[in-house]
Amino acid sequence: MTTAYADEREPGERGPAARRDAEATKAVIVKAARYLLARHAHGDITLKAVADRAGVSPPLILKYFGSKDALFSGVMNFEADVESFLDAPPADLGRHMVRHVLTGQAERGADPILRIVFAPLHGEQGEILRANFRTQVSGALAGRLAGEDAGLRAELAVSMLLGLGVMYGIARGPHVWAADIEEVVDRYAPAVQAVLRAPGCIA
Repeated sequence: MTTAYADEREPGERGPAARRDAEATKAVIVKAARYLLARHAHGDITLKAVADRAGVSPPLILKYFGSKDALFSGVMNFEADVESFLDAPPADLGRHMVRHVLTGQAERGADPILRIVFAPLHGEQGEILRANFRTQVSGALAGRLAGEDAGLRAELAVSMLLGLGVMYGIARGPHVWAADIEEVVDRYAPAVQAVLRAPGCIA
């Protein structure tokens, strides 16, 4: 399977269009690597598998990322994903995060935050995934919360979201999967928001 990308054009054809095409190609490669990382151990994923999934050649991946490990070190980073995950005022974070997890699964087949579930598959690379998750997801959420126990509340809320994501998108619980997303949000989000709320705070 091959795809003709404009960044593989003849020498001398460069400029803004070529740079845009190069960024688009990189994004396709990263998306393919994320897909495979959520389904296979890191050590079992070959550059050829990523290339086949992305519709590019293995040498093109090396051109852009240098090595398989360099590619996957970026894939194991959550910084780009957490921006949309936390994109709501503190009072609305519960609803927003629940909806984010569900729509990610329903519309794209995965939510990037759920990559942490597969950390045990990835050996030493899994430790990188865990460390990034603690800092970039749980830690970032804690930074949005008031109160001395913000870290605990953030980790408890994220635990609830991961559980929902696993049941909805991985275990495919038939009742949760069949329910309307907004119905699940209405039922589940208040519990998440209650965990996020600082002790003694009404809102």
